[in-house]
Amino acid sequence: MATAILPHKGAVGEGAILALDLGSKTGWALHQSDGTITSGTVEFRPGRFEGGGMAFLRFKKWLDEVRGFAGSIGYIVFEEVRAHAGVTAAHVYGGFLAHLSAWAEQHEIPYLGVPVGTIKRHATGKGNASKEEVMEAMRRKGHHPADDNASDALAILHWALDQEVRP
Repeated sequence: MATAILPHKGAVGEGAILALDLGSKTGWALHQSDGTITSGTVEFRPGRFEGGGMAFLRFKKWLDEVRGFAGSIGYIVFEEVRAHAGVTAAHVYGGFLAHLSAWAEQHEIPYLGVPVGTIKRHATGKGNASKEEVMEAMRRKGHHPADDNASDALAILHWALDQEVRP
């Protein structure tokens, strides 16, 4: 079951920005209209006696919960992965990306993929930075990421904020 501590409801403005590092263990960061930034990691792996589709159903339910807490989501940015370590990783990422894009289209929320190298270069100054270097860069910004997934989501969020990405 997907569990995470979700942020408190923020003020309604242009809408929140949701940044995601997609995967069975998804990192997320949310910038609310009032400037509050919250982040974390949520796991969607299916249980032992469940079909593979359960992870995606939980993911969509979680997106609905985040949307409910945020008041509205102005847009979504996510890490765009172009090369994967293996076939399973590619399938899992593709499944989450398909469900994210369908959910965003259904709710008329703009979404944008950002290449991994772009995110790392923005966060650390080099496009091939390690997970630890990205985590350290997010700590220097005052965050306390739960793990590298949350750290990546925070890095994506800061890229979007600094680029002033708007729908």
